[in-house]
Amino acid sequence: MEALILARIQFAATTIFHFIFVPLSIGLAFTIAIMQTMYLVKKKEVYKKMTQFWGKFFLINFAVGIVTGIIQEFQFGMNWSSYSRFMGDVFGAPLAIEALLAFFIESTFIGLWVFGWDKLPKKVHLASIWLVSISTMMSAFWILAANSFMQNPVGYTIQNGRAETTDFLAVITNPKLLVAFPHVIFGALATGAFFVIGISAYNFLKKRDLEFFRRSVTIGLVIGLVSSFGIAFSGHSQSEYLMGAQPMKMAAAEGLYEDSGDPAAWTVIANIDTENKQTGMRLEIPYALSFLAYGEFKGKVEGMNTLQAEYEKLYGPGDYIPPVKTTFWNFRIMAGLGGILILISLIGLYMQRCGTLENKTWFLKLMVASLFFPFIANTSGWIMSEIGRQPWIVNGLMRTADGVSPTVSAGSVLFSLVAFTLVYTLLAIAMVALFIKVIKQGPHEKPKDDISDSDPFNERGISHATK
Repeated sequence: MEALILARIQFAATTIFHFIFVPLSIGLAFTIAIMQTMYLVKKKEVYKKMTQFWGKFFLINFAVGIVTGIIQEFQFGMNWSSYSRFMGDVFGAPLAIEALLAFFIESTFIGLWVFGWDKLPKKVHLASIWLVSISTMMSAFWILAANSFMQNPVGYTIQNGRAETTDFLAVITNPKLLVAFPHVIFGALATGAFFVIGISAYNFLKKRDLEFFRRSVTIGLVIGLVSSFGIAFSGHSQSEYLMGAQPMKMAAAEGLYEDSGDPAAWTVIANIDTENKQTGMRLEIPYALSFLAYGEFKGKVEGMNTLQAEYEKLYGPGDYIPPVKTTFWNFRIMAGLGGILILISLIGLYMQRCGTLENKTWFLKLMVASLFFPFIANTSGWIMSEIGRQPWIVNGLMRTADGVSPTVSAGSVLFSLVAFTLVYTLLAIAMVALFIKVIKQGPHEKPKDDISDSDPFNERGISHATK
């Protein structure tokens, strides 16, 4: 297997695994900040216990996420040195700001929050977790600024065969960034919310700590509903953006080889023949694609064959059609799960208001399963976004095949791929084991003579997870 293919597999694997932790950290930080705010306002001890219980999951997740992020960035110099040389001036600045500013603030105030229970004034302690929440979102902003340049290069010039920044403001106000950032943040908030919802539903099924988890699931459902609608609206904005900036990705996401009609119908499912470059039988919703692409019920969408001819004139000979089936189906997985999250939130809140939620075993089981839906939707969205950009690593400027390290052998990449996979497997096992341990322990504190150092919040406020 070629070094290019192995390098792409490795980057995909490490990025997907790392992105399990990023949205959960963002979502849980925001959720526990809400819970601690309610503790300060309502002065009820149960909200403090909620903050501390769900905070344990956040700390475990945050620690594992740091390790996976380091490994991911390590690859830029190892497997993608040609890309790093070409993009270093543009790509390096947002990543440096993320590490030196956002991550520094995040790490500092996590320490204050963990060690500050019953030591800092309550308002200062609350401000610490809100600063953690804001800084997790700012970390995402700077990472997305770098990625958005890859999708839509702006504010640069080509000097000595390298992309160099000429307008940093343009980089951080990239139109792609402005539509991608809200979508990612709403997806992260949904991830944290449905994590709380799923574990709360599991405890309902086990009939444990019902009052505690009634309050937790209510907060989770409210955040889940708001964020799910936010995902839908911000996703629509991204679709409109794609029509102007990356029409080939949009066409691939719809399986359109030939131009659509006017108005254009949205394809629910289809039989895609990539070999003959045509789409067979499909189930369609009339007018829906025009609305998705333009915000109105008219307008046609150019097909991949038309765009291929245009790109050959613009960029020269080559295949500019991305992997269609991967782009097409991942878009539908993402969109379908987004709709399901809205329904679960609405039905769950209605049942909770009526007082029937805890008795609906079938729906509680669905809520437990829904814990995984945002992770799957987030991953599918990123696969669709990155695969749909191919064959470009930097859209219109550098092809993926030209970004790989020229001196790294396939054997070296394979060795590191196996090593990273082993490390990630061990991390996943450790994380799941710790999560299960916290779930089994439940939200109530142990007696003082039974407190162990493994408890992230013992009587001294010391977090073993941060030692």
